[in-house]
Amino acid sequence: MGKTTKQARARPGVQRSASTFIYAVAGLLMAVLLLGAGGFLWLTGATGGPAIGGPFTLENSSGKMVTNRNFRGKFMLVYFGYTYCPDICPTTLNAVASTLDKLGPDAKELTPIFITVDPQRDTPEVMKRYTAAFSPAIVGLTGTPAEIAKVAREYRVYYARHVTGPGPNDYSMDHSSVLYLMGPNGQFIAPLRADESPAKMATEIEKLMS
Repeated sequence: MGKTTKQARARPGVQRSASTFIYAVAGLLMAVLLLGAGGFLWLTGATGGPAIGGPFTLENSSGKMVTNRNFRGKFMLVYFGYTYCPDICPTTLNAVASTLDKLGPDAKELTPIFITVDPQRDTPEVMKRYTAAFSPAIVGLTGTPAEIAKVAREYRVYYARHVTGPGPNDYSMDHSSVLYLMGPNGQFIAPLRADESPAKMATEIEKLMS
């Protein structure tokens, strides 16, 4: 994807604090919970676990403030990542774009949303160029660090910044990689694996939307 997908990886020798280790373990546990059968029940609240999703106010790629209520009436496919992501994010957004093609007319009922976990670099202009490279249907959202932290908590998303050099932009972002399918009423329906093929993802979404 050109310059937007290039980012230096964290050097193996960089030592991380105890709190970062705890966050990493929490992220791993979340991935297991999201993708396991028991985790699915936990996420949907069947076992009394916390709900996924909630109210948010963020800035779209046109610089307009939007809330979760702006997306009522359509299904949402929500993904958290960042534009400097070297591989997982562009691969996932490519898959989302291909999935929209495979959904055909049903794609009109689905709004794919890409929320950055790197608001320092991902301005509305950067998000606009990045999402447009995959599909004009993908809505890019950014905000202040506090706003991003709030929506990440709502969706139980893990992310952490790791310094890779002396410059202000010398860092990478670790983050969980899960797609969240939300209903027209804003309620969480199901998690989808980000590494699924577009064909399988389209089939699962069609079933869940029916």
